[in-house]
Amino acid sequence: MGANGFCKRDWYRGKSLLYWYGTEIDADKNAGGGRCRTGGGMREAMREKLIRIYTDDAGFEYDIHALVKSFYPHCEVRVLLGEQNGGETAGEAGEGVLCYDFPAPKGLSRREAKNELKRRIYRRLSRDTGQTLPWGTLTGIRPAKIPMAFLEEGKGEEEILSYMKETYYTSEEKGRLALKIARQEKKILSGLHCKEGYSLYLGIPFCPTTCLYCSFPSNPLVSWKKRMGEYLDALQREIEYTAGAFGDKILDTIYIGGGTPTTLEPEELAGLLGKLRSALDVSHVREFTVEAGRADSITPEKLAVLKEFGIGRISVNPQTMNQETLDFIGRRHTVEQVRQAFGMARAAGFDNINMDLILGLPGEGLGEVRNTIEQIKELGPDSLTVHSLAIKRASRLSRWIEENGISAFVNTEETMQAAREGAHAMGMGPYYLYRQKNMAGNFENVGYAREGKEGIYNILIMEEKQTILALGAGSISKKVYPDGRIERCENVKDVAQYIGRIDEMIERKRKLFADEEQADR
Repeated sequence: MGANGFCKRDWYRGKSLLYWYGTEIDADKNAGGGRCRTGGGMREAMREKLIRIYTDDAGFEYDIHALVKSFYPHCEVRVLLGEQNGGETAGEAGEGVLCYDFPAPKGLSRREAKNELKRRIYRRLSRDTGQTLPWGTLTGIRPAKIPMAFLEEGKGEEEILSYMKETYYTSEEKGRLALKIARQEKKILSGLHCKEGYSLYLGIPFCPTTCLYCSFPSNPLVSWKKRMGEYLDALQREIEYTAGAFGDKILDTIYIGGGTPTTLEPEELAGLLGKLRSALDVSHVREFTVEAGRADSITPEKLAVLKEFGIGRISVNPQTMNQETLDFIGRRHTVEQVRQAFGMARAAGFDNINMDLILGLPGEGLGEVRNTIEQIKELGPDSLTVHSLAIKRASRLSRWIEENGISAFVNTEETMQAAREGAHAMGMGPYYLYRQKNMAGNFENVGYAREGKEGIYNILIMEEKQTILALGAGSISKKVYPDGRIERCENVKDVAQYIGRIDEMIERKRKLFADEEQADR
């Protein structure tokens, strides 16, 4: 068995054993045509295996693909319309190829048909692989929206939990987690101007270096240092548009993210924050966050600027407190620098500091996670966001895995529990959660916070209860209509294109938010 127990066949006392995410499965009992055929030994990460799923109804391909990938994360999955070719039967269809037929249910609404189809797929793949998924058939990124909707209808706890278990096969634990977070979110959002207000996002897509796992719009600072003024000029053009189009709207939260916003020099930060304050009415802002992020970008001078302009919440994000991992993922700062940056922030007067962690980083198991949690507890942040590593196709990590395999990446219930217990020991409770495709261990990202220190913008971006105007390269604005409908428009990711096409980016927003501008006249 490999060091982390991933997708490898061993022979023990004459029995074939299949290991998946560190869980031993009796492969002989589950050999009934659902496993990828190995041809004499399962290759690490099953990189060369193919799963074909045939269905007869267009429209469900994305959901089918996401669910099958949850069971077979290291296989290529193809969802095809029509019947299987060549008379193949569901099961093994040749060396390294596994096929299934899943026709869509008939006589049901689209929503009911989708849910029933996913339940059929889940039952079959659970039987064939010996796995159960903690979130059941749920593949969307916002599981707390389900109990939130029921709470708004006045439904009771047991009715909600029963629905989630019967409809989506969620575990008792995950159902209660989603419900608990939905209750907390509902309470926090009750004081916002969700219908008549908006929130504002500004993206600073520059970093000292690009981390191995990152797929966010980020550019090496060294390549843009001389043109930073051009980017900030374009960003200020969008701020001016915001002032004109949303002048009669209440601004509830502001979030400056990236990238790493503190790659800006103190005078650049002051110019940007000064523009925001002079152009917009910030008198109603309940939360103003700047994602300081990388410890190697934080200085006393920059923290002083943030404090001067009234930023109340910042992030200092180590991701891990293990130096070997930091070096491998390209963070280019030390654990000691994280400690120093956090101390500087406290000394500058910040009393709402978030820290981000990632579980499932290369080579990290329970011992490494516990080490990180103990060091974070010594620092004592006000909130903690715990991410499960998500392998994004656009990241360097995805390419690294293609060349080296995935056996170094593992996330387990034990590591998740270690983080959860660490958060609780610091007096924090869960307040928001979201999921992503290709997450290590098929778990979730959870935000924990002390009472009153929750990240309001984080909840808004997940629950989609309020319009969010997003400025900067690669940002996506979302308009939330009174009936819950959502429309989006995006800025181009390429920084040079964003600068050169800034008039077009503003025009896209004019079209999306035309009624706001008319109401302002």
